Amino acid sequence: MTKKFAITIGRQLGSGGREIGREIAVRLKISYYDKELLQIASRESGLGKEFFEEMDEKKSHSLFGGIFDLRNILAEGYYSNAFLTNETLFKIQSDVIRSLAEKQSCLFLGRCADYVLKDLPECLNIYISANLSDRIKRISGLQQVTEGKAREIIEKCDKKRAAYYRFFSNKTWGAASSYHLSINSSVLGIRETTEFILDFAEKRFGL
Repeated sequence: MTKKFAITIGRQLGSGGREIGREIAVRLKISYYDKELLQIASRESGLGKEFFEEMDEKKSHSLFGGIFDLRNILAEGYYSNAFLTNETLFKIQSDVIRSLAEKQSCLFLGRCADYVLKDLPECLNIYISANLSDRIKRISGLQQVTEGKAREIIEKCDKKRAAYYRFFSNKTWGAASSYHLSINSSVLGIRETTEFILDFAEKRFGL
């Protein structure tokens, strides 16, 4: 496949977005990036992976706008400033996303990739939601917890992802206007939702 493009997927926890994203990447034979971005950002910046994990979309963001003191961690090199803010860490991660998208066709899961790649012409931004009852059943099964606990996990994750997206993009997470396609995986199921998105992507990029 010679045409270069990017697909970004934002998703609700329990919607099957990760499974759908992986399958789409495999079927289109493009690179897939989720948590791998944290390791790449760590390697490229020379910073510990834990800094990016702390800033990640699933973490608590009470430290938004905070400052990490790196004077005893960083050697001379990548940054002369001894302090890093969450905004700086996000910029490093964003630079990695843009760099990868410039080199090859990619699918990015979460991490405001739709916002980061807003100036990329050949980009398809997708948001996957699902009915709460289906999300609860899925997380309950995947994490081996009660449905009550699964609901609690989902509610906390939704709040954190919404806060992460709003903080860094100044937009509303899940709002249809932020995406090219917003789809509820409960309507068609995971398999057929994957097929629908694949068909949409192939038409979008003329594949």
